[in-house]
Amino acid sequence: MADRRLQVFHAVAKHLSFTRAADALFMTQPAVTFQIKQLEEQFSTRLFERRHGSIALTPAGELVRSYAEKILALSDEMETRLSEMTGEMRGPLLVGASTTIAEFMLPRVLGEFNALYPQVRARLIVANSESIEGRVAEHTLDVGLIEAPAKLGGLASQVCCEDELRAICAPDYPLAGMKSVSPKALADYEFISREPGSGTREITDFYFRSHDIAPETLKTQMELGSPEALKGVVATGLGFAIVSRAVAEKEVQLGELIAIPLKPALKRSLYLIFPQDRFQSRLAATFIEFAKKKLKEIAL
Repeated sequence: MADRRLQVFHAVAKHLSFTRAADALFMTQPAVTFQIKQLEEQFSTRLFERRHGSIALTPAGELVRSYAEKILALSDEMETRLSEMTGEMRGPLLVGASTTIAEFMLPRVLGEFNALYPQVRARLIVANSESIEGRVAEHTLDVGLIEAPAKLGGLASQVCCEDELRAICAPDYPLAGMKSVSPKALADYEFISREPGSGTREITDFYFRSHDIAPETLKTQMELGSPEALKGVVATGLGFAIVSRAVAEKEVQLGELIAIPLKPALKRSLYLIFPQDRFQSRLAATFIEFAKKKLKEIAL
């Protein structure tokens, strides 16, 4: 329902690229450029600075971007409310998830939800927990699934399930024969870590500190931005990593990796987060309850 030019502008502002915006909108680049030109003519001002091989928002563009996000969110909300009046569950559902949850838990949840409500258009944004929390706070996502409770004001956090983390290593790595391993023992081996800002990194740092081991003293070989990259490096025998049990389940079953329980056990709660100060549609509320139920089943 929102002005198409505003939707196109928002996509360009988000990607800071006419090409990537065109791909996201399934449009040609000339069509995107034409829509932006029309909007700039309407406002009699430039919204983007064209630089050598890149673009940036002008001050006017920053102002339009902030209003565009609100207008597009309100348009989605109106569509959802109208569908609720007719008794039909439909409309956009913007879901953000941290990498671990998005790759290893959420596909089944979204697939089953879509089977129940085929008129719902779910969109999944994948980033680390810190980024997802920020986007929910900005109201550019309806709901987020992350690996720690929200820190930013104005957000509600609900526990959706418990997740156990384990040490993983290659079958020929020195740790492989252990039935369990303590934080102190792990400090003697090469560590492959997640990147700062990820929920897994935050909880592993806390785990080591709580057992009197400073994370900066670990034999950290790499910091990687995804569970898949983590598993790939660990499989070469370079070191161990600490990941959710679900992350390495397939590789453990195939004998490609070994998963070793931590002693004491390392468990965490996974959280659904959403804005407290904003209208929550029946669609978002239904998805939250559905996701909580399904994630608990997956975590068993």
